[in-house]
Amino acid sequence: MQSYIFLDLDDTLFQTLRKCAPGADLQARAFLPDGSANSFATPKQQWLWHWLSKGFKIVPVTARDVRAFERVNLPFQEEVVLNHGAVILDKQRAVDQVWMERIMHALPAYHEKLLAVWAEVELYAKRCPGFKPRLVDDFDTLWYGVIKHSDGTEAILKTLLDEVIKPHPHVIDGSLYWHLNGNNLALLPKIINKESAVSYLLDGYRRQHPQVLTFGAGDSKTDAPFMALCDYALIPKNTQLFQSLALTEIT
Repeated sequence: MQSYIFLDLDDTLFQTLRKCAPGADLQARAFLPDGSANSFATPKQQWLWHWLSKGFKIVPVTARDVRAFERVNLPFQEEVVLNHGAVILDKQRAVDQVWMERIMHALPAYHEKLLAVWAEVELYAKRCPGFKPRLVDDFDTLWYGVIKHSDGTEAILKTLLDEVIKPHPHVIDGSLYWHLNGNNLALLPKIINKESAVSYLLDGYRRQHPQVLTFGAGDSKTDAPFMALCDYALIPKNTQLFQSLALTEIT
């Protein structure tokens, strides 16, 4: 039986130094454009990678763009899902043209809506210092927007979310959706999501193999839909998704 794991990267397989326990024996896993390390694996995460690489075909499923993914120091050999699901690379790291054509055919209907909301986000950021909005452009295409804050806190991003993004008609009608986790607030067209990209890959794997065993691993609420497509789910402790499930169990 062929086994696959669809694996989120940041805060699942590694994280920034401030999220690591002091004194831990860390290994650098991802780097900034200047070559300095900015994400690290704990001993448990190092063991996890060693264990997974022995028995699974590992498919990264990440919000990273291609440049940020290339700065991850791990030997991935299978397909790669980038930009929250907007782009799929094949094993030779060429763009999956079938998937790209599907996304590009649908994307124009959402661009105007994304830019309309983004104009309001940028106006808010000009009035309130510290917000850092950025539109993500990869493979010569504008995919989505992301906002960070110099304070590095989720609470202050929530003010922008509540005042600008949530009330906007294009968000209310479901054309766009948002995701907030730590110092990262993303605004995306509904057609860009990890679940759809993983479903597309799963269809192909099942055509290739008589039997497929699948795992999904992720830390965020937006990882849950693609993990639900899999036979089993792996959730790091004390992450957003873990905590949301724990709260659900309590209530």
